[in-house]
Amino acid sequence: MKWIEICIHTTNEAVEPITNIFRDMGSDGTMIADAADLQKERKGRFGEIYELNPVDFPQEGVHIKAYFPSDSKLHSKLEKMRQEVENLALYGFDLGKNKWTYREIEDADWASAWKTYYKPVKISEKIIIVPTWEDYHPKPDEMVIELDPGMAFGTGTHPTTMLCIQALERHIQQNDVILDVGCGSGVLSIASIKLGAQMAYAFDLDDVAVSSTRQNAQLNHMEKSIKARQNNLLDGVDIRADVIVANILAEIIVPFVADAWDNLKKNGLFIASGIIISKRALVQETLQEHGFTLIEVNEMDDWVAIVAQKK
Repeated sequence: MKWIEICIHTTNEAVEPITNIFRDMGSDGTMIADAADLQKERKGRFGEIYELNPVDFPQEGVHIKAYFPSDSKLHSKLEKMRQEVENLALYGFDLGKNKWTYREIEDADWASAWKTYYKPVKISEKIIIVPTWEDYHPKPDEMVIELDPGMAFGTGTHPTTMLCIQALERHIQQNDVILDVGCGSGVLSIASIKLGAQMAYAFDLDDVAVSSTRQNAQLNHMEKSIKARQNNLLDGVDIRADVIVANILAEIIVPFVADAWDNLKKNGLFIASGIIISKRALVQETLQEHGFTLIEVNEMDDWVAIVAQKK
């Protein structure tokens, strides 16, 4: 079977919304190559294992690659995707060069190509994420999460996910109840249970993400501790949680803050990420306006995670 690789040269800020557009249009996978990854100082951060080839990266900005079957429907899909990406500029996203390129590839070429970018990564002091196809022997103090992201967003290596897991590691208490909003591959739910939470309820509007979360929960023998379902944020959810973690865009977090407050127990924590630095002040102000006390604000690359408490 023939596939078309669509590549957009854009900015780090636009990665998540463009990835969501590709996924909603039926992409069978995405890869992200960020020029900044080649310049980062890796030595001081948890000992990630990287194998990066400069040839695979742009000189600046980010390449987002998505894969679609080469069929009669692709042309109309492509026009719609281009329009939706252009519309992101109306919401304040910097699209950078927004240059699109295309190439035809064979099925076997892309099905395994993205896996070469995904290696075991130590996310925090305790947690290391290992793709299911890698043979890894953990050290005694490491907690291993086995992950197969499939088509769902969330390999655990994105700065927003790393910030969330590090915050969870610092704040989760034994037997906590967790709400994971926008669960993607389920990595935050799995990390929560690894760190001592009793139960994690995972929600995502995308049924592919829900399916991926269930599969990854099973891979980690947590199907009884993680309950995933399709849902729009916390609409209709009446579970009272000790911790709510939401790795979603700032534009979604802002109107979501009131629901997070209502679903938290007294002294509960709201861990919010997916926030580009330029939107940091907006999210902080919204949290404080709704009564939250800011506990931590952490940054990694161009991204921010905020830990706020309902007192």
